[in-house]
Amino acid sequence: MTGREGGHVVPADAPNAVAGFKKKGAGSRSWILMDSSGQEIVLDVDKYAIMHRVQIHARDLRILDPLLSYPSTILGRERAIVLNLEHIKAIITADEVLLRDPSDDNVVPIVEDLRRRLKSVNVNREDNGDGNLAVHNDVETADEDDSPFEFRALEVALEAICSYLAARTIELETAVYPALDMLTSKISSRNLDRVRKLKSQMTRLTARVQKVRDELEQLLDDDDDMADLYLSRKLAAASPLSSSGAANWSLVSPTIGSRISRASRASMATVRGGEENDVEELEMLLEAYFMQIDGTLNRLTTLREYIDNTEDYINIQLDNHRNQLIQLELFLSSGTVCLSIYSLVAGIFGMNIPYTWNDDHGYMFKWVVIFTGALCAMVFVFIISYARYKGLIHQSFLPHGGTNADDAPKRACSSSPPKAFADSLSSSFTLSQSSYSLG
Repeated sequence: MTGREGGHVVPADAPNAVAGFKKKGAGSRSWILMDSSGQEIVLDVDKYAIMHRVQIHARDLRILDPLLSYPSTILGRERAIVLNLEHIKAIITADEVLLRDPSDDNVVPIVEDLRRRLKSVNVNREDNGDGNLAVHNDVETADEDDSPFEFRALEVALEAICSYLAARTIELETAVYPALDMLTSKISSRNLDRVRKLKSQMTRLTARVQKVRDELEQLLDDDDDMADLYLSRKLAAASPLSSSGAANWSLVSPTIGSRISRASRASMATVRGGEENDVEELEMLLEAYFMQIDGTLNRLTTLREYIDNTEDYINIQLDNHRNQLIQLELFLSSGTVCLSIYSLVAGIFGMNIPYTWNDDHGYMFKWVVIFTGALCAMVFVFIISYARYKGLIHQSFLPHGGTNADDAPKRACSSSPPKAFADSLSSSFTLSQSSYSLG
């Protein structure tokens, strides 16, 4: 079948819509269209056909281009909602949703969820018409029926992106915590490189979560932007005649008049509370997923703090080893100075110069050696005592029980939460500064 805009329309059966399209390999121009009745078709059209169908500008459609890097965006237009949330790129109207790249592995679950929810709503409506629905499901069915179609599609997209980012966060936490514990137990190039890669992944994931959260927060802060997302209300306010020629690709679905009638009832249900509560339904929807994405961001923030605390602990360990090397160098330098005195005396007496007082004084050799050795030892003790007096050298700090202070943050890093680890890290830092500082 060929549409008026020159694109190809591929009818899709419900179970095999996405799988059948994978064989065609249409690429990034592929769309799947699902209407409010749960029916769907797969489209292979160009951007001009999409622009003409949903009546949006090219700059809005460019946001959904996978070849371009645009941040997460939810835009409300006159007759459509442009949705760009990571891999979810969709255009939602009052009675249908266009989802890009339905063959993508990350998009397939969203298509299945949309298909399931739309069909369940239609089944509930049919059951309500026949009077066969149970009493305990009446309230849920009424809520589903009263929610405009665009909000149901938007909720599926928000739930999918929040669940996707939360799953990526859990996977990252599962990999990061053991890697950090391994790094604290053994500082090696392999462990450092592993932590570096995980930290880069965390930074990228945090930026993605932050973009989605900022977009939801921006919508919640502006009632006008939320009002722009009420497509059913705007469609109900418009004349039915103005929408008679809007759809050029018709599905086997209810007429435009019946869609407008359902949209009108849904729109009236959202404004019963008066003008001051005209965005309450959408606000409650956005707040629920804002709290979920904010919780994911908080988990990533906690993970970053844990990584930062571990880095501080590693730096303290390295500073400790560096101070120990400096102390060793001081001991060796002091010993070298003392041995140089001994070598000076040996060099003086070993000169091949004739002098009279060397005759008949062989018994003095042992006394010269003993006296010089004792003098060098006294000089070495004096240097070390002076260094301790100035605070340049201290004995290793051992608390009661014989436990090294460096073991406390290591145990906290491997078994305690970040706050406890940060407290032990702070105490360890104070002990390291007081015990190993060389001025």
